[in-house]
Amino acid sequence: MLRLKAFEPILLAGRSRFKDIDMRIRVRGGGKTSQIYAIRQAIAKALVAYYQKYVDEASKKEVKDIFARYDRTLLVADPRRCEPKKFGGRGARARFQKSYR
Repeated sequence: MLRLKAFEPILLAGRSRFKDIDMRIRVRGGGKTSQIYAIRQAIAKALVAYYQKYVDEASKKEVKDIFARYDRTLLVADPRRCEPKKFGGRGARARFQKSYR
């Protein structure tokens, strides 16, 4: 199931668009699922960049629209990160209980 998720950009755009492209993707860190999502985003963003640089602008817009209509996370990263722990509590926002007596 996850392997199919990694190949989504290729299936959406069609194999004909990838005929003269050679890809090697290396991921590090995170879990298996987040690595798969990083791979699919890298493939989609690389194809859009390739079409912008080496093919015409109309084809780039067409590919970008295909990806955006299917799933916007193929092109845009999720900026949420883990907030660091602060003093005075157990976590980033949680505080130790306060006693007045």
